[in-house]
Amino acid sequence: MLNRRKFLQTAGMATGALLTQRVLGQEGLEESPVQQLTLLHTNDVHSRLEPFPMDGSRNQGLGGVAARAEAIKAIREKADHVLLVDAGDIFQGTPYFNFYKGEPEMKAMQAMGYEAATMGNHDFDAGLENFATQLQHVQFPIVVGNYDFTHTPMEGKTRPYHIVKKGKLKIGLTGVGIELKGLVPDNLAGNTVYLDPIATANKWAAHLKRNEGCDLVVCLSHLGYKYREANKVSDEILARETEHIDVIIGGHTHTFLDAPVVYKNKFGSDVIVNQVGWAGIVLGRMDFEFQRNKKKNLERSHSVIIGKKTSE
Repeated sequence: MLNRRKFLQTAGMATGALLTQRVLGQEGLEESPVQQLTLLHTNDVHSRLEPFPMDGSRNQGLGGVAARAEAIKAIREKADHVLLVDAGDIFQGTPYFNFYKGEPEMKAMQAMGYEAATMGNHDFDAGLENFATQLQHVQFPIVVGNYDFTHTPMEGKTRPYHIVKKGKLKIGLTGVGIELKGLVPDNLAGNTVYLDPIATANKWAAHLKRNEGCDLVVCLSHLGYKYREANKVSDEILARETEHIDVIIGGHTHTFLDAPVVYKNKFGSDVIVNQVGWAGIVLGRMDFEFQRNKKKNLERSHSVIIGKKTSE
């Protein structure tokens, strides 16, 4: 893993490594044409709508939704099938959230064409009623399976899975969030019931792969990449304990991975894990290639730096 300074110097380059992953349920793909999918992702943007100020700090000039929107637009102009998702902690971190409680963040995501997101612990910071209110500004679903919002303002506002079609491909999305106790005050979490993330993820991933015939199953996770505590659930543990998840897009720990990390699941198949730091400094990109009766390849991965470090 690179430190942030080294990462920001090198992350714009492709990793050069070819990662392979077997995918079940390839029915429906045409024999001849290769199917392409570009998966774009963010996490822990934390209300960073503008670039970091030009104040001499290590992140000066980086981030901002305008630059991210331009980068996404440029990618969409060249790639046939693009899926844009977020792994939570959309809110909290700048005065925009303090004053507007998430409205500009949600409107920006909608304008950029996000197709799904999950919830992070900071998305509870203004209460569940506020988060439910801000959902009026977006058309994409909030995907999280291990928060039971029964008898809360968020009841019926999330879904445990979502399916997106890209060309002939069916992409299944599920999501899991971190344990709220100790991170979110009881008055903000309300009656939210936390369910086991591994059991939940496996349940919905199996449904997406076996019953829905998805060609790729992606889990939007706000569990955190990994921890020193052996008993604390993380993306690393989830990847090894999962059965049908192909890709985990992570958040919470603000981890800048210089390249996706590959783990073996309970079946011995590959699970690709990626996370791109925080504050919208980086837009993660993974380009997949599918072909009938052949393995799925992660053809290449990029870390797109948003904004430029310049001096005034």
